[in-house]
Amino acid sequence: MIRRASLVLVGALMGATAMGVVYSATIPAVAANSSTYRELAIFGDVFERVRAQYVTPPQDDKLIENAINGMLSSLDPHSSYMNSTDAEDMRTQTRGEFGGLGIEVTMEDDLVKVTSPIDDTPAARAGVLAGDFISKIDGQDVRGLKLEEAVDKMRGAVGTPIKLTILRKGAEKPIELTIVRDVIAVRAVKYRTEGDVGYLRVISFTEKTFDDLKKGIEKVKADVPADKLKGYVLDLRLNPGGLLDQAINVSDAFLERGEVVSTRGRNPDETRRFNATPGDLTDGKPVIVLVNGGSASASEIVAGALQDLKRATVLGTRSFGKGSVQTIIPLGDAGALRLTTALYYTPSGKSIQGTGISPDIKVEQPLPPELLGKVEAQGESDLRGHIKGQSEDDEGSGSVAYVPPEAKDDIQLNYALDLLRGKKTDPTFPANPEQAELKK
Repeated sequence: MIRRASLVLVGALMGATAMGVVYSATIPAVAANSSTYRELAIFGDVFERVRAQYVTPPQDDKLIENAINGMLSSLDPHSSYMNSTDAEDMRTQTRGEFGGLGIEVTMEDDLVKVTSPIDDTPAARAGVLAGDFISKIDGQDVRGLKLEEAVDKMRGAVGTPIKLTILRKGAEKPIELTIVRDVIAVRAVKYRTEGDVGYLRVISFTEKTFDDLKKGIEKVKADVPADKLKGYVLDLRLNPGGLLDQAINVSDAFLERGEVVSTRGRNPDETRRFNATPGDLTDGKPVIVLVNGGSASASEIVAGALQDLKRATVLGTRSFGKGSVQTIIPLGDAGALRLTTALYYTPSGKSIQGTGISPDIKVEQPLPPELLGKVEAQGESDLRGHIKGQSEDDEGSGSVAYVPPEAKDDIQLNYALDLLRGKKTDPTFPANPEQAELKK
């Protein structure tokens, strides 16, 4: 049932404004006219003037990189230049594994706090515990570092050692640990059973996502007898996106037929369509998809496909609204160019660029008192210079992106569970694929 499509990314792997990507070695060149070359000559003159006369000697490579980024940022928020380091980071993210320690962390009181060590990783084997605070990394104080900077310092080549200074509640003095980095496989899907309901949370769309999802569905089936299983919750909240082929495969896991998504570029012959194949891994059980303002791009493809094909009921708040696709053009040792080349469309032919996915059932998740006034709704339509969507209006896209850490406080999740168990009813649930208007 699952085909392996070409490597395509739609989404942002590190944030809500993720970049959709298609890997491509070459693209057709378009000849420039004489006025273009005159403008390039002006650029060359300015470059030489800056190099020769700026008050302090600038770095040539930085000047050129910033000039390229200036050109690309004038197009839209998702086109950019990636130097060799950035390009490798992106490849690492899409693989879903990296050299590191195996801990999930956050920042608290200017220190790195371990929220959870990952089972069977160097950190877990060394005795790192949830709740530990990392105060120093290789002797350098963590205070003053951003979380991303601290994470970068803890990642590194497999087999290399790192020294952590840990503050632990109840310990009389700091704990010094030397840990050897290993390959860390990041779970793209987390799953569990909520009594008689299967819960599948897709964190991002990496090369591991479909395989993780399949394992999750198999585990739910093993834990809950078919006659007792009420259905599934597919949680796409706070999911910034990722690989297009994985978004297609995740959608296909719940579908028997129908178009999943299409991408349309500058020229009509660049249109591509991706269709589902027979074989619903969930055996037709009811599905509820959760979305919020943190659901972007690839996650919107899945939500849009299951909604349009009436395979699932979408619940939550309006999604981010990123409906563009970026092509990654390798530039050898110089890095890569990320360029917006197409928009994607849901099975009904709708572009969600600047509008997002509107849930079938709108359920707001209140913010806790400590976050009131600190978290605002944001979407693609709020980004300066974004491509205006064909259906975009003043309402725009996006909503507040917040999910409570505890399931008992998660109003959206509990609403979905009540629907699946028959405690609540709604005309849009359960969705009926037979009522979908499929394209011929």
